[in-house]
This record gives sequence, structure tokens and C-alpha cells, in this order.
Amino acid sequence: MSATSTAEDARSDPTRSPGSEQGRPSIAERLSGWATAHPRPARFAMLAAPAVVYLALRQLGLIVLGWAADRHGVSPIDARTAWDGQWYLSIATRGYSDVSPELYDAFGRRTEDTSTAFFPGYPALIRLLDAMPGSQPVPTALLVSLLSGVACAYALMRLAASVSDSRRVGLILIALFTCTPLSIALSMAYSEALFCALAAWALVGVVERRWLLAGLCCAATGLVRPTAAALILAVGLAALVAVLHRRDGWRPWAAGLLAPLGMLGYLGWVALRTGSPTGWFDVQQEGWDSRFDGGAATLRFTTEVLASGRSVLEIGTIALLIAGIVSTVVAVRMRLPWPLVVYGAGVLVMDIGSNGLMNSKARLLLPAFTLLIPVAIGLGRRRPGTALTVVAAAALAGSWFGAYALVAWPYAI
Repeated sequence: MSATSTAEDARSDPTRSPGSEQGRPSIAERLSGWATAHPRPARFAMLAAPAVVYLALRQLGLIVLGWAADRHGVSPIDARTAWDGQWYLSIATRGYSDVSPELYDAFGRRTEDTSTAFFPGYPALIRLLDAMPGSQPVPTALLVSLLSGVACAYALMRLAASVSDSRRVGLILIALFTCTPLSIALSMAYSEALFCALAAWALVGVVERRWLLAGLCCAATGLVRPTAAALILAVGLAALVAVLHRRDGWRPWAAGLLAPLGMLGYLGWVALRTGSPTGWFDVQQEGWDSRFDGGAATLRFTTEVLASGRSVLEIGTIALLIAGIVSTVVAVRMRLPWPLVVYGAGVLVMDIGSNGLMNSKARLLLPAFTLLIPVAIGLGRRRPGTALTVVAAAALAGSWFGAYALVAWPYAI
């Protein structure tokens, strides 16, 4: 083989390092040799890799948060349990009818139904685990988020396997998700980590045609966050297509019927409690001025911020929304499994189309993790050093963005 053909082979294979052109084994080749010589440690390393990547990057986020909190004289634990976290903790310990009298809506008001704006799945799980001897609500809430994030990481590996044969793509996808701006919410007493874990496993059920897994996880998300509407759409459409094509017998029927039960059940309970069929939506609008307006408020926010350049955080929020739109287009052009695209696009539409607090939109986009798949695939095709550099830069930027939003910028979470 000529030197020219060897160089061409190296350029066509992004997993090979320059050293392999000079007769030295590449990193991938050395790792493969180590795995062959040590099969048991290699299997354990492969099994643990998703959790290690997730936990390492989340720890980086917490270190940066600790630094920022110290500079602003804020307790990191207080920061991780602020805002919605206080509502979830109070509901977990006292129930919907007896939340702390110190909690109010966005206008400094409260009624007997204000607490119903928060879905019950996350506080119910906190309450369940807090019943164990020696448990405390705050550590329990943070533990639920931690374990949920790890569970989500393993689901993301499975989703990556549905679009790529490369484990590298799966690990990159986990890393990108873990260091997304405002991914600090994954380490807070917030419901994002639990929702993302359930949603990711529901999508695993769809792409692997494990319909009961898809239906049950989708139903559970309906008890955690209203974003479940996007997942219900994706799972429901996938189940309908399977039924029309007469695939997998009764299981798609079961998934389609199970998928909306959690959300319908909770919205129905709030409707009975408030005496209005639109009870939950009324509480959201009256307490937080939150409703779906088709994106009018987001458009006004975008034009005002771009005209004034008020802050890095607000410009960053707009950049993330634009990136979400671009990624959706790329995902369609790459022909990713359509349920993944439908889900990600659904989360994006719900985020852009609602008014409410504009600076929370980066956090509300966190569940749209399927829109990160095109980026992960693109980085997976690059040299390991390039992918590592991009991920490291994203981790540092995302960690700073989350810490700044949480301790320096008011009302950003």
C-alpha cells in the first residue's frame, strides 16, 4: 500500500489519529487492544460509561455553581431548591391543600388552588422516598433528580444506538444533554430530570417497538410536567402508524391508550377541584400569566432583546431557540426516526409558543434532547480530539450559563 493511499484512508476515517499514519496505533486501536486483553474491566467500563460521563459533567456544573454562589453570598443548596423547588418540596411534605404560607404566585398572590399549577409526580416520588428512616426532604429531592439524570443517560445511549452504530455518538449525546445551558436544573429540586428520564425511555420504547414501555413511561410523564403533551403526540402517532400497518398485535393499542392517561387524570382532578374544565390552565394564567399565544410574546421578546442587547443571558436564550429550530430542520433532512423529531419539535413549539417568563425558555427547552442528536452525530464523525474540545467548551459555557442564571440573574429559572 502506498503512502498516498494510507493518508487517504486516514482522512476518510475520522477515528484514526495522525499517529496511526506514522505506524503508531491510534487511541481507538489502543483502547481496543486493552479491551481485548482485559475483557471484564472493559465490559464494566462500557456499562459504567454513560453514568460516568453524566455524573462528571454534572459535578462540573455544581463546582461552577459553588464558585458563583460564593461570589454572590448565596448558599448553593438554597439556589438548588429555589423558586419551583420550594413549591415541590412543600407539596411533597404538606400536600396540595396545606403548602407553606410563604409561597406565592408570580404576582405575590395565592389561592387554595395555586399549588395545583405544579404536577404531582415529582413531589409524590419525594414523599415516597422521604418516608424511609433517616430521610430528609431536600436531600431526597436532589437524590431523585440525580438518579433520574443517570437513568436518562442510559436511555440516551439506547436512542443513539437507533440512529448510529457508534458508542461515541451516544456518549457525546449524553455529554451535550448534560451541559446544555440551564442543565443546572437537572441538579435542582425541579422536575426536569425525572421528566427527561421518563420521556427518553418512552422514546426508547417507541424506536425499539417495546410498546408497553412506551405507553407506561409516557403516562408517567403526564404526571410530571405539561411538556408531556409533546410526548403523547409522538407516542400516540407512532402507535397509530403501527396499528394501521398491523404490526405488533395489541401492544400498540395498549401504548396509545396508556399514553395520555397520566395527563388526563391530573387535569381532570384539577378540573374537579376548581369546578372548571379548564382549571389547570386558569391557574397558570391567573398565577403566572402563562398561556399558549402562538409565539407572539416570544417574537416581541426577541425583537426587543436583539434591538437593545440587554444581557448575555437573554441573547443566549434567543440563540438557543434559534439553534433548536435549525436542529429540527437538520434532523428532518437527516431522516432521523420521525417520532424523535416529532417529540423534539413538539417541545420546541410548546416553548416558543407560550408566553410566561421569557428567561425560563432555555430551561423549558431542556427536554428537547432529541434535537441534540444531529449535533452528536456530526461530532461523532470528527476526530476524538475535535469532539472532546467541543464538548469541553460546551461544558464550561453551559456550567457558567446555568450558575449565572441561578445566582446572578433574577427570575431566570
